[in-house]
Amino acid sequence: MSSFVHLHVHSEFSLLDGLARLPDLCRRAAESGMEALALTDHGSMYGTIKFSHAANAAGIKPIYGCEVYQAARRMDQRDAQKDRRSYHLVLLAENQVGYQNLMELVTRAHLDGFYYKPRIDKELLARHAEGLICLSACISGIVPSLIQDGQLDEARREAAWYRDLFGSERFYLELQRHAGIEGIDAINDSLARLGRELGIPLVATNDVHYVRREDAQTQELLLAIQTQTTLADPERMRMGSDDYYLATPEEMVALMADYPDAVANTVSIAERCNVEVGFTSYHLPQFDVPAPHTAQEHLRMLCEEGLHRRYGQPSQEAWQRLDYELGVIHDMGFDDYFLINYDLVNWAKNEAKMLVGPGRGSGASSLVGYALGITDLDPIDLDLIFERFLNPGRVTMPDIDLDYPEDRRQEVIDYLVARYGEDKTAQIATFGTMAARGAIRDTGRAQGVPLDEVDRVAKLIPAGPKQTIRAALSEVGELKALYESQPHVRRLVDGASQIEGISRHFSTHACGVLITDKPLVAYTPLQRAPRGEGIVSQLCMSDVEEIGLLKLDVLGLSTLTIIDRAFRWIAKTRGIELTLDAIPMDDPDTYALLSTGEVTGVFQVESSGMRRVLRDMQPSEFRDIMAILALYRPGPMEFIQNYVDRKFGREEVTYLHPRLEPILSETYGIIVYQEQIIRIAQDLSGFSASEADLLRRAVGKKKAKALEQQHAKFVQGAVNNGISAEIAEQIFADIEKFANYGFNKGHSAAYAAITLQTAYLKAHYPAEFLAATLSVERGNLEKVSLFIGELRRLGIAVRPPSVNMSGVDFELEPADCASVKERCQILGAGELAVRFGLGAIKNVGDGPAEEIMRARGDEAFANLDDLCERVDLRKVNKRVLECLIRAGALDCLGDRADLLASIDQMMAASQQLHHDREIGQGTLFDLTTVGAARGGLTLTRAKQRLSEKERLADEKDLLGSYLANHPLDVLSRYKDDRLTPLSEIDTGRDGQRITIAGMLEAVRVITTKKGEPMAFAQVEDLTGSRELVVFPNTYREAQELLVDSGIKLIEARVQVRNDDAKLIAEAISSYSLPANATRRGAERPTTPRGAIRESAPTFEAPPEGLSAEDAASGAEHPAAREAAPSPRRLRVELPLGDDPRRARDLVQQVFELLTAQRGEVPFSLLLRAPTGVVEMDFPELGTSVSPAIEQRLSSLVGQGRYTWA
Repeated sequence: MSSFVHLHVHSEFSLLDGLARLPDLCRRAAESGMEALALTDHGSMYGTIKFSHAANAAGIKPIYGCEVYQAARRMDQRDAQKDRRSYHLVLLAENQVGYQNLMELVTRAHLDGFYYKPRIDKELLARHAEGLICLSACISGIVPSLIQDGQLDEARREAAWYRDLFGSERFYLELQRHAGIEGIDAINDSLARLGRELGIPLVATNDVHYVRREDAQTQELLLAIQTQTTLADPERMRMGSDDYYLATPEEMVALMADYPDAVANTVSIAERCNVEVGFTSYHLPQFDVPAPHTAQEHLRMLCEEGLHRRYGQPSQEAWQRLDYELGVIHDMGFDDYFLINYDLVNWAKNEAKMLVGPGRGSGASSLVGYALGITDLDPIDLDLIFERFLNPGRVTMPDIDLDYPEDRRQEVIDYLVARYGEDKTAQIATFGTMAARGAIRDTGRAQGVPLDEVDRVAKLIPAGPKQTIRAALSEVGELKALYESQPHVRRLVDGASQIEGISRHFSTHACGVLITDKPLVAYTPLQRAPRGEGIVSQLCMSDVEEIGLLKLDVLGLSTLTIIDRAFRWIAKTRGIELTLDAIPMDDPDTYALLSTGEVTGVFQVESSGMRRVLRDMQPSEFRDIMAILALYRPGPMEFIQNYVDRKFGREEVTYLHPRLEPILSETYGIIVYQEQIIRIAQDLSGFSASEADLLRRAVGKKKAKALEQQHAKFVQGAVNNGISAEIAEQIFADIEKFANYGFNKGHSAAYAAITLQTAYLKAHYPAEFLAATLSVERGNLEKVSLFIGELRRLGIAVRPPSVNMSGVDFELEPADCASVKERCQILGAGELAVRFGLGAIKNVGDGPAEEIMRARGDEAFANLDDLCERVDLRKVNKRVLECLIRAGALDCLGDRADLLASIDQMMAASQQLHHDREIGQGTLFDLTTVGAARGGLTLTRAKQRLSEKERLADEKDLLGSYLANHPLDVLSRYKDDRLTPLSEIDTGRDGQRITIAGMLEAVRVITTKKGEPMAFAQVEDLTGSRELVVFPNTYREAQELLVDSGIKLIEARVQVRNDDAKLIAEAISSYSLPANATRRGAERPTTPRGAIRESAPTFEAPPEGLSAEDAASGAEHPAAREAAPSPRRLRVELPLGDDPRRARDLVQQVFELLTAQRGEVPFSLLLRAPTGVVEMDFPELGTSVSPAIEQRLSSLVGQGRYTWA
């Protein structure tokens, strides 16, 4: 062995504290002549398995360790003054027992001792010291720290304690010599004397944080990012010198020449450390089966029952395949795995009453999974191949991916924890890395580069997870020009390149859950999830698979949440208990909807490119949807047009050999699925299914040696089957070409099923489906705006938020309801409206909304007094109240400007009232019936009314869309064939000229280098928004229009840059409806499935002379207005009676009725109470004239108690 081995080494897994990447670290150690290397990251063992691979690849022995944190007192003590500091201690696993103890210590430090850092204490260490070698650590270790502080006697006592615990053969005093540490030589001398005095050996280390000396500056950059400071900050944390690198043995011998025994001891320690961490066996829990059956017998019994349930009378093919699959499963040792999955899905479906996805990925290829109800796709009917999922020639853990509703995923994890034990269940780690753009932004902040400059450079790097900074430099001319001409940009880019790809933070994997036969700490160190959501392994997904742990994929899919909520709404509105199984896969209305491309909200097909494909392909069966999902990806996308043309007979379907026709006929001669490659190898070259799957993998991974072997075997097999070598070569070339793009057929089928389920719901129950979609997406105002626009397009009313009518979430209500009580009368309602939820308003959230709902109950708030009396506004807070007012949620109680001016009064009144109630002093208000209606709290009259522009801006900001009076309503009422919706503009339209209509927002004018003005803006229509660039020539012609608030007609060219489609304006004018515009008709069914309805929207032409503005406001034809002039005022008399509650409810119902349909007709309420008569005027509000309002008024107050003046 070499003369020195590094035993104190940090990698990138000392997150943001270490720069060394493991492969580079291990290669450098081997190049330097070292035969072993330790890994001792701070407080964790994140890199253990990856270190094992890197070390083995480099030909050196890995030594597994950790630099743990030791509590100043006990690990359960958390005093801010006494326990903030912790000490370092290096622990190395000498043997398997030591490795187990190291995992236990690290786990307990995270789960029990975490206080700023994961900490152990002496008591815990004493229980788990066996098999560990202990080093006293760097200057932050307790012994050197005490020496540095001059507490030599205390240092002696501490050193003696560790010696007594580990023995003189397993405890070492650690010597380092870093130039930046003041007094390091004196500390080393004291440590050496202490060692001689106490009989403790010495060991030399270098506190390695990076691989080469020249990496020192990048390490400083990393520390600045970690501590969120700048390199220029004189107070920032720093290494202090450039010698924290992987020095060569020769350098270390020279550096520590005065301590030769300390150098030699590194070698002896390395020789003693021998631990194996790789795969030994699978560690599946044993599933409890009824006695006296074995797991194999129980699994067969369940499968046979399931086969009868699925097929009635199963075919011979089904029985043979079941026998084959069960044999493979048993031989590979996975009987328990399938029983565990069966148990979980059975619980979810039948006990938790939870929707479960049909089974994504290759797991859908198993008939056993289908028979057990784990998956819901028939693998025989879809010609799915079992070996694609579980191949006896490729020994890997099976992987069944299952989707659950996103909002119920934690319930699934909780069940697993309860079923198998908290100590045997955990989630899996994942590590966020410095992606290209993120590295630029982090580096820019640390270097103190102005934010706008950093943003400019970051945006020049194309988006995408695999994009690198160096690739962007070669591909993006503007970035390269800046790099070569601007020194600060060069420093920024060079610095970011050095940290790009480094692990940045620990997080929880989106779906993986571990279940083991023994406590997990026997296999992996554990810690708490970053946000406290359970226990997590410190190893990532590939690492836990490497050591044989069972991983269940528990995926949360928001689409299932949407479907579940839609089902609940359908039960309330139609009385139909819909299920996933009840949704047909051959419904004509569903395919008609998909063929229109109007698929907003439909799973997987919402993008503009997908919409074009749907319109072109006109899907008519399940396999069409499967093919669309498989083809619409980079690569195979180029064959979509061939597929469409062949489907409609515009292109001939040809096959290189007749034997390909049965395999490729379903996709018109195009290789689309991986399973087709397997079938070709089987049917043409005589491969077994297992061998064919290995061919698929070899071609896909492009490993030269394996590819060459498979190529020769395929051609020879084809020749042996009577196919010419020339044709065989052509077929294999096609396989090579399509293997990169071939899609998992089972995965495509699973997603196609969900696509059709969501399309079915939208086709037959659009209000219920979109209400459910809004409730799931309510945290994303951009999507909220999109779905509200879709509701408008479908003619479904969207009601604004109201403290008297809204729930917490988006909810459905009868379109003609006028009170909160009537909202519940939804079963069988002919027309439905969607009511905006209070909790969906920006900055409000569920807590305040629930407080308002709790106080309101079924009785609307009569006025502000009533609101302040019943709602404890202390629980709502001033900011939330302001947002509610600006969003229009209190319009039923007063004018927005007045309400905003009265916020402080409202808060003070409510606070005083509820405070008095808490101390038993009664109520603040003692209102009579008339007083309750009139209101005792006098609103502060605002100095200025809110303008329409201000009201709309508030709604856009807080609701994501305009609800009161949308400026773009004309685009939802009429169809203008000239226009391209913004949602349909994507990178596939590069260079195309289009016409759009929309509103301009965030207009920003700049001056070019030539001194000419130009502008950037966001253009928005009902489907989305895009950046609009207005160059000088166009700007000169349209300058005045850019500041006008009206709708613009824009002729533009699509420009794609860095995977982003922008619009280059070529002409801008005011928008008006063309003469040939047609009015959109209703597109909604009002009966459940089975009713006949139009599958596409209907239109009618607007009356001649109707302007765009009139159309947007829903106005009538001018002649009609002249023939029937609107009344000037409505006066309603309300007999209030003696019951205060009934009086209050009547006032509220009438007020809600009149304000639900805003118009230009002012109204007043004449309140007749036993105590007197009061007339209330509402000068800021107006209502509309309609027979429906008159009919409803008659039912509320009686015939003749209202007059139109």
